[in-house]
Order: sequence, then C-alpha cells, then structure tokens
Amino acid sequence: MFEVKKVIGSLLMPLPLTLLLLALALLFIAKTHRKSYLLSWVLMISLWAFSTPFVADKLISPTEAKLHPFPIHQHQDVDYILVLGCGLNPNDRLTANLQLSGCALSRLTEGLRLSHHYPKAYLIVSGAGSSRLMANTAIALGTPASKIMQNPKARDTADEALLLASKLVDSKVALVTSASHMRRAQDLFAAQGIDTIAAPVQFYGFTNTPGYKRFIASASVLQAVTTYAHEVLGRQWIALRRMIDPQSI
Repeated sequence: MFEVKKVIGSLLMPLPLTLLLLALALLFIAKTHRKSYLLSWVLMISLWAFSTPFVADKLISPTEAKLHPFPIHQHQDVDYILVLGCGLNPNDRLTANLQLSGCALSRLTEGLRLSHHYPKAYLIVSGAGSSRLMANTAIALGTPASKIMQNPKARDTADEALLLASKLVDSKVALVTSASHMRRAQDLFAAQGIDTIAAPVQFYGFTNTPGYKRFIASASVLQAVTTYAHEVLGRQWIALRRMIDPQSI
C-alpha cells in the first residue's frame, strides 16, 4: 500500500501528470499527418525517459563513479580551499545564506567542513555575486573574515581559473565544486598551471532509487540530466575553442 501511494503521488506531480495528459490528448488527435504524429510520440516518450532515475543513472553514474569525497586522511595540509560559485537568488530582505542556491550552499558547506580540518588554509569563495554572499555566510557561521578571500569578478569557471592563477600556482588547492562539474573545472585550472585536489559535492546517486520510482518521470531528475548535458556541451565548447586557438582557454 505504501508503494502504491508513492507511485500515485509521483504520477500526480506536474511533469509526469502533464506528459500523461499529453499522451491522452494524442490518442484523440487526428492521425492524418502520420510523421508529425509519430514524432510527437517519440519526443514525449524521450522526455519521459530522460526524466526517469533509470535513464539518469545510466547517463550520470559512470561520471560520478570516478569521484570520491575529499580524502582528508591522505592530505596532512592544504594551502587553499577553493569553492567555485554557483547560482543565487538576490533579495536584500533575506540573509546571505537564504540568497544562495542549493548548489552554492552545498559547495560552501563542504568548503567549511574542510576549513575545520585545515584551519591554516585560506577559504576562497568565487563567482560574481555569489562570492560576497558565500563570504558573509561563512563569517556568520564562525569562519574568521581574515581567513576568507573573495574572487568576485569571475563570470564563469574559465574566469575563475584565469583570475586565480597567479595566486594558486605551486600551492596545494582543494577544489570544491559539483561532481558533474569537476572534470571541466579541473581541466580549466590545469590549463592555467594549477594542480587541484578534487572535493566534489552534489552526487545524485540514482543507482539506489527505489524500484517503484525508477521509471517515473521527475522534474528533479530532469534537472540533473540537464546539468549533466550542460557539462557535456561545456567540454565540447572548450575542445572546439582549443582546436581553433590552443591558447584560448
């Protein structure tokens, strides 16, 4: 009974419910334009599939399997803990932490955790807009302002690597970013001569999704697949720019 309730509840969420209603509507649409009709079914079924934990697991898990939480026991000390920027929701009525996206909070939380293990390390918070909010949040949670450095001019990861290169070269750097973003981020920092130690966050872990949910479309799963696709396109864009100009990024 519990699983039946969960399945029905999941199907009544906006994304799966909309797709089911579209499927129902297609059943009553005239089939005079056969190719368009079949294409509509293919697109709708594809969107449903990409929104299921089953397909997301096949796409994302191979990348996540290559990453592990930061191995504190393997590193006696680090010089810098670099937290890359993420989304924010500016609203002056709210405290700094409430203006940060879930992605930014996840990264900052890991940065603060590492700061407790490495009290001599500087915490660098990066990203246009988000760096100030992350710094204020870190201070509110007890991190001394003197141990925090901001990188507020960086608009993207390539900027972050370029602007921090002179400071981080020849230093031991723990790089905190989302697991899906780690490969691209380390590549861009390596191009600037910065060796980093991966400290990934935001593992999706669809492998352990309960069986009754694995084939039900979910907006959160679609968001994860979208994030994954963004990273794939980002890596292809870097490869294209380097092919045109090897010194570009």
